[in-house]
Amino acid sequence: MSICPKNKSSKSRRDKRRANWKMTAPTLVACSRCGELTVPHRVCRACGSYNKKQVISVDA
Repeated sequence: MSICPKNKSSKSRRDKRRANWKMTAPTLVACSRCGELTVPHRVCRACGSYNKKQVISVDA
């Protein structure tokens, strides 16, 4: 049993495998307190709140 391919893979077959490796834009939602765009389920960097509660203090 060999690890080497028996036949050459064509360029189109090789590139079909790599077709789904594309970057996607990050999902952004508006903060419920300040309205700043943030990544969902993360603490807002602008106001320091999460789930409408103040979690960290942010120096302005």
